[in-house]
Amino acid sequence: MALEQSQQRVLQELLKSDSDASKYSRKLDFLIVPIVVFAVMAAFHIHFMLTGGDWDFWVDWKDRQYWVTVTPIVMMIIVAAIQAIFYAHFRLAIGATLCGVVLVLGEWLNRYFGFYLWSHFPMSLVWPAIVIPMCLYLDLVLHLTRSYMITAALGAIGFALMFPTSNWFILAQFRLPIEIQGELLSVADYIGFSFSRTATPEYLRIIERGTLRTFGGESTIIAAFFSAFVCMIIYVMWWHIGSFIAQLGWQDSKIKRYMGFNKQDRVEPAEGLGGKL
Repeated sequence: MALEQSQQRVLQELLKSDSDASKYSRKLDFLIVPIVVFAVMAAFHIHFMLTGGDWDFWVDWKDRQYWVTVTPIVMMIIVAAIQAIFYAHFRLAIGATLCGVVLVLGEWLNRYFGFYLWSHFPMSLVWPAIVIPMCLYLDLVLHLTRSYMITAALGAIGFALMFPTSNWFILAQFRLPIEIQGELLSVADYIGFSFSRTATPEYLRIIERGTLRTFGGESTIIAAFFSAFVCMIIYVMWWHIGSFIAQLGWQDSKIKRYMGFNKQDRVEPAEGLGGKL
């Protein structure tokens, strides 16, 4: 398809490595990339702190039930939407990994400067969860299958199940049972007693009592599989939302058609029974 004369001149200037147009284009890319990364970091960090942050702030709140259940579900909301947007515009299955990296970076900045330096809590009490392996797995499934339905069925399950397994090796030492003044507690519970935090009553965690309590056994497995089931539903919902957002602002032009990107090439919410992209 023929380009207009002005469009041809713009394209020729952009293809020249020493032209002013190509230099300004590279400068614009260097400006846009950090803005996008900071925007995703801020949005994801605020979302996670408001929905699941309490369960991830303190080591004694990283229990075998709610922390395992809540964290993958609230993460999947932003992860699925960003993954759909990146796959729609760039055909790159990197959205989940990008979210995981920027979330971990934002969490470490928050915990170190806010909790450790400002409030003087030890890092062994406030370390953030490990989330990058589960995000890598979700992107890998999408990259290999190119189907959001298969990614929802296999990727979302692995996303939730890999969360407790990725964090277990660092959390296991806090699961050890100890006896304090005749009460059976975990090391994490005792740390929670020793480092009291100011909080309103609804944020005070109830410590279980009794000799029949478990320390991360069957309860963790049941909570992880329940979280995996919910993550499948959340992934499909927010993949549709992300696909809709990716389609906003579309304007067809001869340059886009000349570069081989047609309007019908966009990612639709569902194409066929299997959701093949």
